[in-house]
Amino acid sequence: MSRTIYLLRHGQTQFNQEQRLQGHCNSALTPLGLQQAQAMADTLMGLISEPSQWTLYSSPLGRALQTAELISERLQLPLAAIRQDKRVMEIGLGEWEQQRAPDLQRQYPHISQQVLSWYLKAPGAEPLAQATARLTSWLEDPGLPQQVIVVAHGLSGALLRGVYSGLIAEQVWQQAIPQDAIFKLTDGCVTRINCN
Repeated sequence: MSRTIYLLRHGQTQFNQEQRLQGHCNSALTPLGLQQAQAMADTLMGLISEPSQWTLYSSPLGRALQTAELISERLQLPLAAIRQDKRVMEIGLGEWEQQRAPDLQRQYPHISQQVLSWYLKAPGAEPLAQATARLTSWLEDPGLPQQVIVVAHGLSGALLRGVYSGLIAEQVWQQAIPQDAIFKLTDGCVTRINCN
């Protein structure tokens, strides 16, 4: 049996709503974020027949854990079963964390607002090679079960999908990073499943 991974991004947070970069810092889910997490949980219930046969991973950052807890409840999995793994944490954004994206774009007009990779130009940001190595380590971990649900983040999720499907750097950062969709990773393919 080939491995199947359902990859989710946490629901909308207060910082997302305010257009603030989060990286390793945290803010709570908004009411919309809670609805998005619930919609992803409901969609998962329709995708998997035996929730107890799946392993739920989460970034240890609060917004991902909050989302994972809602999913755990809906799938009737014990909260203690959530496996927190630092390797799927968001990419650290250094000095730009908690800053508003529009303010940074005004301050650094040469940075494209159309491409996600501009986040990685922040002073003190986590090096892309380091983030790629930790996400690759998670994907290639021999202890990773065959049926996995993982709650991650926008940038780390895009990079994880890119590593999984062998995208080149420019393609990785052109991917969508929705908070209301699930990505199914299996047999080297990535499929988007909308949850609305």
